[in-house]
Amino acid sequence: MAGSFGEMGNLLKQAQEMQRQLERIRSELAEAVVEGTAGGGAVRVEVTGDRRVQSLSISDEVIKTGDKSMIEDLVLSAVQDGLTKAEQLAEQTMTKVTGGMQLPGMF
Repeated sequence: MAGSFGEMGNLLKQAQEMQRQLERIRSELAEAVVEGTAGGGAVRVEVTGDRRVQSLSISDEVIKTGDKSMIEDLVLSAVQDGLTKAEQLAEQTMTKVTGGMQLPGMF
């Protein structure tokens, strides 16, 4: 019986360490920035690793076309590209801590 209390304490320490690492990773991801693009770079968006859109730029050439529908499509594509890259970054970073184990609700 005494052995199981020691094992429980060890398990608790491991869980606390993993929690500290996860908090550190969340902080790092909040500061990391990836770029999504569309139209060969005519539209660019910056997204943080925790999936917040930080900035959006549209080239003057695209704006001059005046094609609202095309601009909307390019913006949407750039945002989707940026969010996909941010998600991939988060997954890669989390894998370092979890060893590939899927933890629901982490990101």
